[in-house]
Amino acid sequence: MTGEETRTTTSTTERTPAAAAPRDPGGTATRAWATRLVVVGIVLSALNLRPAITSLGALLEEVRDGLGMSGSVAGLLTSVPPLCFAVFGVMAPRLARRFGPSAVVCAGMAAIATGLLIRPYAGGTAGFLAASALALMGIAVSNVLMPVIVKRWFPDRVGSMTGLYSMALAAGTSVAAAATVPLTDALGGSWQYGLTVWAALAAAAVLPWLPLVRERETGVSGRTTAQPQDTPGARADTASTAQPPALRITRSRTAWALAVFFGLQATAAYITMGWMAQIFRDAGVPAGTAGLLLAVTMVMGVPLAFVIPRLATRLPNQGPIVLALGVCGLAGYAGLYFAPAGGAWAWALLLGVSNCAFPLALTMVGMRARSGAGVAQLSAFAQSTGYLISIPGPLLVGVLYESSGGWGLPIALMAALMVPQMVVGVLAGRDRTVEEEAA
Repeated sequence: MTGEETRTTTSTTERTPAAAAPRDPGGTATRAWATRLVVVGIVLSALNLRPAITSLGALLEEVRDGLGMSGSVAGLLTSVPPLCFAVFGVMAPRLARRFGPSAVVCAGMAAIATGLLIRPYAGGTAGFLAASALALMGIAVSNVLMPVIVKRWFPDRVGSMTGLYSMALAAGTSVAAAATVPLTDALGGSWQYGLTVWAALAAAAVLPWLPLVRERETGVSGRTTAQPQDTPGARADTASTAQPPALRITRSRTAWALAVFFGLQATAAYITMGWMAQIFRDAGVPAGTAGLLLAVTMVMGVPLAFVIPRLATRLPNQGPIVLALGVCGLAGYAGLYFAPAGGAWAWALLLGVSNCAFPLALTMVGMRARSGAGVAQLSAFAQSTGYLISIPGPLLVGVLYESSGGWGLPIALMAALMVPQMVVGVLAGRDRTVEEEAA
Protein backbone atom coordinates (compact mmCIF):
# COMPACT_ATOMS: atom_id res chain seq x y z
CA MET A 1 0.00 0.00 0.00
CA THR A 2 2.82 2.40 0.81
CA GLY A 3 4.27 1.77 -2.60
CA GLU A 4 0.93 2.44 -4.22
CA GLU A 5 0.57 5.73 -2.31
CA THR A 6 4.08 6.73 -3.34
CA ARG A 7 3.44 5.95 -7.00
CA THR A 8 0.20 7.94 -6.92
CA THR A 9 1.89 10.88 -5.25
CA THR A 10 4.81 10.77 -7.68
CA SER A 11 2.58 10.79 -10.72
CA THR A 12 0.55 13.66 -9.30
CA THR A 13 3.70 15.62 -8.56
CA GLU A 14 4.98 15.05 -12.08
CA ARG A 15 1.79 16.47 -13.55
CA THR A 16 1.61 19.49 -11.24
CA PRO A 17 4.20 21.91 -12.70
CA ALA A 18 2.87 21.80 -16.24
CA ALA A 19 -0.69 22.25 -15.14
CA ALA A 20 0.06 24.84 -12.48
CA ALA A 21 2.48 27.13 -14.28
CA PRO A 22 -0.02 28.99 -16.45
CA ARG A 23 -2.36 29.62 -13.52
CA ASP A 24 -0.02 30.44 -10.67
CA PRO A 25 3.62 31.27 -11.26
CA GLY A 26 4.10 31.45 -7.48
CA GLY A 27 2.54 28.04 -6.89
CA THR A 28 5.67 26.45 -5.44
CA ALA A 29 6.06 29.17 -2.81
CA THR A 30 2.35 28.95 -2.01
CA ARG A 31 2.58 25.19 -1.54
CA ALA A 32 5.63 25.47 0.69
CA TRP A 33 4.05 28.17 2.85
CA ALA A 34 0.75 26.29 3.16
CA THR A 35 2.49 23.01 3.95
CA ARG A 36 4.53 24.59 6.75
CA LEU A 37 1.38 26.15 8.16
CA VAL A 38 -0.40 22.79 8.09
CA VAL A 39 2.49 21.17 9.97
CA VAL A 40 2.34 23.88 12.66
CA GLY A 41 -1.43 23.52 12.85
CA ILE A 42 -1.24 19.74 13.20
CA VAL A 43 1.35 19.95 16.00
CA LEU A 44 -0.48 22.65 17.97
CA SER A 45 -3.82 20.88 17.55
CA ALA A 46 -2.36 17.57 18.69
CA LEU A 47 -0.94 19.26 21.79
CA ASN A 48 -4.51 20.20 22.76
CA LEU A 49 -6.24 16.85 22.29
CA ARG A 50 -5.65 15.50 25.81
CA PRO A 51 -4.87 18.26 28.39
CA ALA A 52 -8.60 18.71 29.03
CA ILE A 53 -8.61 15.12 30.28
CA THR A 54 -5.24 14.59 31.95
CA SER A 55 -5.32 17.91 33.77
CA LEU A 56 -8.60 16.79 35.31
CA GLY A 57 -7.13 13.38 36.19
CA ALA A 58 -4.31 15.05 38.11
CA LEU A 59 -6.81 17.09 40.16
CA LEU A 60 -9.69 14.62 40.27
CA GLU A 61 -9.66 14.35 44.06
CA GLU A 62 -9.77 18.15 44.48
CA VAL A 63 -12.53 18.48 41.87
CA ARG A 64 -14.54 15.72 43.56
CA ASP A 65 -14.25 17.48 46.91
CA GLY A 66 -14.99 20.90 45.43
CA LEU A 67 -18.10 19.75 43.57
CA GLY A 68 -19.21 17.12 46.09
CA MET A 69 -18.95 14.15 43.70
CA SER A 70 -19.29 10.53 44.73
CA GLY A 71 -17.05 7.84 43.27
CA SER A 72 -19.78 6.78 40.82
CA VAL A 73 -20.29 10.34 39.59
CA ALA A 74 -16.53 10.74 39.21
CA GLY A 75 -16.58 7.54 37.15
CA LEU A 76 -19.27 9.12 34.99
CA LEU A 77 -17.06 12.17 34.58
CA THR A 78 -14.21 10.01 33.30
CA SER A 79 -16.66 8.38 30.84
CA VAL A 80 -17.70 11.72 29.34
CA PRO A 81 -14.69 11.96 26.97
CA PRO A 82 -15.38 8.75 25.03
CA LEU A 83 -19.10 9.53 24.99
CA CYS A 84 -18.48 12.93 23.44
CA PHE A 85 -15.94 11.50 21.02
CA ALA A 86 -18.47 8.92 19.83
CA VAL A 87 -21.39 11.34 19.51
CA PHE A 88 -19.57 14.28 17.95
CA GLY A 89 -16.87 12.39 16.07
CA VAL A 90 -19.39 10.85 13.69
CA MET A 91 -20.35 14.36 12.57
CA ALA A 92 -16.81 15.25 11.49
CA PRO A 93 -16.81 13.88 7.90
CA ARG A 94 -20.08 15.64 7.05
CA LEU A 95 -18.85 18.90 8.55
CA ALA A 96 -15.56 18.55 6.67
CA ARG A 97 -17.36 18.02 3.36
CA ARG A 98 -19.45 21.13 3.93
CA PHE A 99 -16.93 23.54 5.45
CA GLY A 100 -13.54 21.93 4.79
CA PRO A 101 -11.33 20.03 7.28
CA SER A 102 -9.27 23.11 8.15
CA ALA A 103 -12.33 25.16 9.08
CA VAL A 104 -13.72 22.35 11.24
CA VAL A 105 -10.43 21.84 13.09
CA CYS A 106 -10.15 25.61 13.61
CA ALA A 107 -13.65 25.66 15.12
CA GLY A 108 -12.73 22.62 17.21
CA MET A 109 -9.75 24.39 18.74
CA ALA A 110 -11.95 27.40 19.54
CA ALA A 111 -14.47 25.08 21.24
CA ILE A 112 -11.70 23.53 23.34
CA ALA A 113 -10.47 26.93 24.46
CA THR A 114 -13.98 28.10 25.35
CA GLY A 115 -14.89 24.94 27.23
CA LEU A 116 -11.69 24.93 29.27
CA LEU A 117 -12.10 28.60 30.08
CA ILE A 118 -15.62 28.33 31.51
CA ARG A 119 -15.57 24.78 32.90
CA PRO A 120 -14.08 25.48 36.35
CA TYR A 121 -16.53 28.33 36.97
CA ALA A 122 -19.70 26.83 35.46
CA GLY A 123 -21.11 26.11 38.93
CA GLY A 124 -21.95 22.60 40.11
CA THR A 125 -21.44 19.20 38.58
CA ALA A 126 -23.94 19.70 35.74
CA GLY A 127 -22.28 22.92 34.56
CA PHE A 128 -18.85 21.33 34.84
CA LEU A 129 -20.00 18.42 32.68
CA ALA A 130 -21.61 20.71 30.09
CA ALA A 131 -18.50 22.87 29.70
CA SER A 132 -16.36 19.74 29.52
CA ALA A 133 -18.62 18.43 26.76
CA LEU A 134 -18.05 21.62 24.74
CA ALA A 135 -14.27 21.18 24.94
CA LEU A 136 -14.57 17.48 24.18
CA MET A 137 -16.73 18.21 21.14
CA GLY A 138 -13.84 20.20 19.69
CA ILE A 139 -11.45 17.37 20.51
CA ALA A 140 -13.79 14.81 18.92
CA VAL A 141 -13.99 16.41 15.46
CA SER A 142 -10.26 17.13 15.48
CA ASN A 143 -9.51 13.53 16.47
CA VAL A 144 -11.35 12.26 13.40
CA LEU A 145 -9.99 14.82 10.94
CA MET A 146 -6.31 14.67 11.83
CA PRO A 147 -5.75 11.40 9.89
CA VAL A 148 -7.75 12.89 7.01
CA ILE A 149 -5.58 16.03 6.88
CA VAL A 150 -2.43 13.91 7.07
CA LYS A 151 -3.63 11.65 4.24
CA ARG A 152 -4.58 14.57 1.99
CA TRP A 153 -1.58 16.83 2.52
CA PHE A 154 1.09 14.14 3.02
CA PRO A 155 -0.11 11.00 1.17
CA ASP A 156 3.46 9.71 0.77
CA ARG A 157 4.41 10.40 4.41
CA VAL A 158 1.49 8.96 6.36
CA GLY A 159 3.75 7.12 8.82
CA SER A 160 6.11 9.99 9.61
CA MET A 161 3.38 12.65 9.84
CA THR A 162 1.18 10.40 11.97
CA GLY A 163 4.24 9.89 14.17
CA LEU A 164 4.77 13.64 14.48
CA TYR A 165 1.11 14.19 15.30
CA SER A 166 1.14 11.34 17.84
CA MET A 167 4.32 12.66 19.45
CA ALA A 168 2.75 16.09 19.91
CA LEU A 169 -0.40 14.50 21.31
CA ALA A 170 1.63 12.46 23.79
CA ALA A 171 3.67 15.53 24.74
CA GLY A 172 0.53 17.56 25.45
CA THR A 173 -0.90 14.69 27.45
CA SER A 174 2.17 14.22 29.61
CA VAL A 175 2.89 17.91 30.15
CA ALA A 176 -0.67 18.50 31.35
CA ALA A 177 -0.44 15.53 33.70
CA ALA A 178 2.92 16.63 35.15
CA ALA A 179 2.43 20.40 35.28
CA THR A 180 -1.17 20.75 36.47
CA VAL A 181 -0.49 20.17 40.17
CA PRO A 182 2.61 22.45 40.30
CA LEU A 183 0.76 25.12 38.34
CA THR A 184 -2.16 24.84 40.72
CA ASP A 185 0.17 25.30 43.69
CA ALA A 186 1.90 28.25 42.02
CA LEU A 187 -1.47 29.91 41.34
CA GLY A 188 -2.55 29.77 44.97
CA GLY A 189 -3.77 26.19 45.29
CA SER A 190 -7.08 26.70 43.48
CA TRP A 191 -8.02 23.76 41.25
CA GLN A 192 -10.08 26.19 39.15
CA TYR A 193 -6.95 28.10 38.15
CA GLY A 194 -5.05 24.86 37.55
CA LEU A 195 -7.66 23.72 35.03
CA THR A 196 -8.27 27.11 33.39
CA VAL A 197 -4.65 27.70 32.39
CA TRP A 198 -4.86 25.12 29.59
CA ALA A 199 -7.35 27.27 27.68
CA ALA A 200 -4.45 29.49 26.59
CA LEU A 201 -2.76 26.61 24.75
CA ALA A 202 -5.99 25.83 22.91
CA ALA A 203 -6.43 29.49 21.92
CA ALA A 204 -2.94 29.47 20.39
CA ALA A 205 -3.88 26.43 18.29
CA VAL A 206 -6.65 28.40 16.56
CA LEU A 207 -4.19 30.78 14.88
CA PRO A 208 -2.44 28.61 12.26
CA TRP A 209 -5.75 27.34 10.90
CA LEU A 210 -7.21 30.80 10.22
CA PRO A 211 -5.27 31.43 6.96
CA LEU A 212 -6.09 27.89 5.83
CA VAL A 213 -9.79 28.52 6.42
CA ARG A 214 -9.57 31.56 4.14
CA GLU A 215 -7.66 29.58 1.56
CA ARG A 216 -10.24 26.82 1.41
CA GLU A 217 -13.88 27.72 1.95
CA THR A 218 -16.56 25.20 1.19
CA GLY A 219 -20.08 26.31 0.55
CA VAL A 220 -23.34 24.79 1.66
CA SER A 221 -23.59 22.77 -1.50
CA GLY A 222 -20.36 20.97 -0.63
CA ARG A 223 -18.47 22.43 -3.58
CA THR A 224 -15.20 24.23 -3.13
CA THR A 225 -15.74 27.93 -3.68
CA ALA A 226 -12.27 29.26 -2.90
CA GLN A 227 -9.31 26.93 -2.84
CA PRO A 228 -5.79 27.36 -4.19
CA GLN A 229 -5.38 24.99 -7.10
CA ASP A 230 -1.75 24.31 -6.30
CA THR A 231 -1.86 23.52 -2.61
CA PRO A 232 -1.10 19.89 -1.73
CA GLY A 233 -4.32 17.94 -1.50
CA ALA A 234 -6.36 20.56 -3.39
CA ARG A 235 -7.35 18.22 -6.18
CA ALA A 236 -7.99 15.41 -3.72
CA ASP A 237 -10.14 17.70 -1.59
CA THR A 238 -12.18 18.82 -4.62
CA ALA A 239 -12.73 15.26 -5.76
CA SER A 240 -13.69 14.00 -2.34
CA THR A 241 -16.15 16.82 -1.72
CA ALA A 242 -17.73 16.48 -5.16
CA GLN A 243 -18.38 12.74 -4.82
CA PRO A 244 -20.51 11.27 -2.01
CA PRO A 245 -18.96 8.40 -0.08
CA ALA A 246 -19.67 5.07 -1.77
CA LEU A 247 -18.26 2.67 0.81
CA ARG A 248 -20.56 0.50 2.88
CA ILE A 249 -18.08 0.54 5.69
CA THR A 250 -20.08 -1.79 7.96
CA ARG A 251 -19.51 -4.62 5.48
CA SER A 252 -15.79 -4.57 6.17
CA ARG A 253 -14.50 -7.00 8.79
CA THR A 254 -11.29 -5.00 9.00
CA ALA A 255 -13.27 -1.84 9.78
CA TRP A 256 -15.08 -3.63 12.60
CA ALA A 257 -11.86 -5.12 13.96
CA LEU A 258 -10.20 -1.71 13.86
CA ALA A 259 -13.22 -0.11 15.59
CA VAL A 260 -13.16 -2.67 18.43
CA PHE A 261 -9.38 -2.36 18.74
CA PHE A 262 -9.73 1.42 18.88
CA GLY A 263 -12.46 1.10 21.52
CA LEU A 264 -10.52 -1.22 23.79
CA GLN A 265 -7.31 0.80 23.61
CA ALA A 266 -9.35 3.94 24.33
CA THR A 267 -10.90 2.19 27.33
CA ALA A 268 -7.45 1.47 28.72
CA ALA A 269 -6.22 4.98 27.93
CA TYR A 270 -9.09 6.80 29.60
CA ILE A 271 -9.06 4.55 32.63
CA THR A 272 -5.34 5.31 32.92
CA MET A 273 -5.75 9.06 32.42
CA GLY A 274 -8.72 9.30 34.75
CA TRP A 275 -7.76 6.91 37.54
CA MET A 276 -4.07 5.99 37.57
CA ALA A 277 -2.97 9.00 39.62
CA GLN A 278 -5.67 8.14 42.16
CA ILE A 279 -4.49 4.51 42.29
CA PHE A 280 -1.01 5.68 43.25
CA ARG A 281 -2.35 8.24 45.72
CA ASP A 282 -4.43 5.58 47.45
CA ALA A 283 -1.30 3.43 47.66
CA GLY A 284 0.43 6.18 49.65
CA VAL A 285 2.20 8.04 46.86
CA PRO A 286 2.16 11.86 47.31
CA ALA A 287 -0.11 13.83 44.97
CA GLY A 288 2.76 15.54 43.14
CA THR A 289 4.57 12.25 42.59
CA ALA A 290 1.37 10.58 41.42
CA GLY A 291 0.97 13.32 38.82
CA LEU A 292 4.56 12.74 37.70
CA LEU A 293 3.92 9.01 37.39
CA LEU A 294 0.92 9.72 35.18
CA ALA A 295 3.11 12.08 33.18
CA VAL A 296 5.72 9.34 32.74
CA THR A 297 3.03 7.04 31.39
CA MET A 298 1.94 9.69 28.93
CA VAL A 299 5.43 10.86 27.95
CA MET A 300 6.37 7.35 26.83
CA GLY A 301 4.19 8.08 23.85
CA VAL A 302 6.48 10.89 22.67
CA PRO A 303 9.36 8.80 21.29
CA LEU A 304 7.33 5.66 20.66
CA ALA A 305 4.57 7.54 18.86
CA PHE A 306 7.15 8.52 16.27
CA VAL A 307 8.82 5.11 16.02
CA ILE A 308 5.74 2.87 16.00
CA PRO A 309 3.89 4.45 13.03
CA ARG A 310 7.06 4.43 10.93
CA LEU A 311 7.67 0.80 11.81
CA ALA A 312 4.03 -0.10 11.18
CA THR A 313 4.05 1.32 7.66
CA ARG A 314 7.07 -0.85 6.83
CA LEU A 315 5.39 -4.08 7.93
CA PRO A 316 2.74 -5.89 5.87
CA ASN A 317 1.07 -7.00 9.11
CA GLN A 318 0.97 -4.96 12.31
CA GLY A 319 -0.07 -7.89 14.52
CA PRO A 320 3.35 -8.37 16.17
CA ILE A 321 3.34 -4.74 17.34
CA VAL A 322 -0.15 -5.20 18.79
CA LEU A 323 0.99 -8.27 20.75
CA ALA A 324 4.13 -6.58 22.09
CA LEU A 325 2.12 -3.60 23.37
CA GLY A 326 -0.45 -5.92 24.93
CA VAL A 327 2.17 -7.89 26.85
CA CYS A 328 3.53 -4.65 28.30
CA GLY A 329 0.02 -3.70 29.40
CA LEU A 330 -0.57 -7.02 31.15
CA ALA A 331 2.76 -6.71 32.97
CA GLY A 332 1.94 -3.16 34.09
CA TYR A 333 -1.48 -4.14 35.43
CA ALA A 334 0.05 -7.09 37.30
CA GLY A 335 2.48 -4.68 38.94
CA LEU A 336 -0.32 -2.28 39.93
CA TYR A 337 -2.20 -5.20 41.49
CA PHE A 338 0.63 -6.70 43.54
CA ALA A 339 2.89 -3.72 44.38
CA PRO A 340 1.43 -0.38 43.24
CA ALA A 341 3.80 1.80 45.25
CA GLY A 342 6.88 -0.43 45.37
CA GLY A 343 7.41 -0.57 41.60
CA ALA A 344 5.41 2.51 40.66
CA TRP A 345 7.90 3.87 38.14
CA ALA A 346 8.23 0.53 36.35
CA TRP A 347 4.45 0.09 36.09
CA ALA A 348 4.10 3.64 34.78
CA LEU A 349 6.68 2.91 32.07
CA LEU A 350 5.06 -0.37 31.04
CA LEU A 351 1.59 1.14 30.84
CA GLY A 352 3.02 4.05 28.88
CA VAL A 353 4.35 1.62 26.27
CA SER A 354 1.00 -0.18 26.20
CA ASN A 355 -0.87 3.08 25.62
CA CYS A 356 1.02 3.51 22.35
CA ALA A 357 -1.70 1.37 20.80
CA PHE A 358 -3.33 4.73 20.03
CA PRO A 359 -0.79 5.95 17.42
CA LEU A 360 -0.73 2.42 16.04
CA ALA A 361 -4.52 2.53 15.60
CA LEU A 362 -4.29 5.91 13.87
CA THR A 363 -1.62 4.58 11.53
CA MET A 364 -3.72 1.54 10.66
CA VAL A 365 -6.63 3.86 9.83
CA GLY A 366 -4.43 5.50 7.21
CA MET A 367 -3.18 2.15 5.90
CA ARG A 368 -6.46 0.27 5.72
CA ALA A 369 -8.02 2.65 3.17
CA ARG A 370 -6.74 3.68 -0.25
CA SER A 371 -8.20 7.18 -0.65
CA GLY A 372 -8.71 10.30 1.43
CA ALA A 373 -12.48 9.76 1.32
CA GLY A 374 -11.99 6.17 2.48
CA VAL A 375 -9.76 7.31 5.34
CA ALA A 376 -12.40 9.86 6.37
CA GLN A 377 -15.11 7.20 6.49
CA LEU A 378 -12.94 4.64 8.23
CA SER A 379 -11.63 7.20 10.74
CA ALA A 380 -15.14 8.35 11.64
CA PHE A 381 -16.48 4.80 11.87
CA ALA A 382 -13.56 3.36 13.84
CA GLN A 383 -13.31 6.28 16.26
CA SER A 384 -17.04 6.83 16.83
CA THR A 385 -17.78 3.12 17.23
CA GLY A 386 -14.65 2.63 19.26
CA TYR A 387 -15.42 5.45 21.65
CA LEU A 388 -18.95 4.08 22.12
CA ILE A 389 -17.38 0.78 23.12
CA SER A 390 -15.07 2.54 25.57
CA ILE A 391 -17.79 4.46 27.44
CA PRO A 392 -18.63 1.83 30.12
CA GLY A 393 -15.01 1.17 31.10
CA PRO A 394 -14.11 4.24 33.19
CA LEU A 395 -17.60 4.31 34.71
CA LEU A 396 -17.40 0.64 35.66
CA VAL A 397 -14.00 1.23 37.26
CA GLY A 398 -15.53 3.95 39.45
CA VAL A 399 -18.43 1.69 40.47
CA LEU A 400 -16.15 -1.26 41.25
CA TYR A 401 -13.80 0.97 43.23
CA GLU A 402 -16.61 2.41 45.34
CA SER A 403 -18.39 -0.92 45.89
CA SER A 404 -15.28 -2.97 46.69
CA GLY A 405 -13.39 -0.27 48.57
CA GLY A 406 -10.14 -1.01 46.73
CA TRP A 407 -8.42 -1.31 43.38
CA GLY A 408 -8.20 -5.09 43.05
CA LEU A 409 -11.34 -5.59 40.96
CA PRO A 410 -10.83 -2.51 38.75
CA ILE A 411 -7.26 -3.56 37.91
CA ALA A 412 -8.42 -7.11 37.18
CA LEU A 413 -10.97 -5.65 34.76
CA MET A 414 -8.27 -3.61 33.01
CA ALA A 415 -6.08 -6.68 32.58
CA ALA A 416 -8.97 -8.80 31.29
CA LEU A 417 -9.82 -6.24 28.60
CA MET A 418 -6.27 -6.35 27.29
CA VAL A 419 -6.76 -9.90 25.93
CA PRO A 420 -9.55 -9.13 23.40
CA GLN A 421 -7.68 -5.94 22.49
CA MET A 422 -4.75 -8.05 21.37
CA VAL A 423 -6.99 -10.42 19.40
CA VAL A 424 -8.86 -7.75 17.41
CA GLY A 425 -5.66 -5.77 16.94
CA VAL A 426 -4.09 -8.71 15.16
CA LEU A 427 -7.17 -8.95 12.91
CA ALA A 428 -7.09 -5.21 12.18
CA GLY A 429 -3.40 -5.39 11.33
CA ARG A 430 -3.83 -7.73 8.35
CA ASP A 431 -2.68 -6.41 4.97
CA ARG A 432 -5.98 -5.45 3.30
CA THR A 433 -8.15 -2.39 2.69
CA VAL A 434 -11.74 -1.60 3.54
CA GLU A 435 -12.44 -0.82 -0.12
CA GLU A 436 -11.73 -4.45 -0.97
CA GLU A 437 -14.10 -5.75 1.68
CA ALA A 438 -16.86 -3.13 1.41
CA ALA A 439 -17.13 -3.08 -2.39
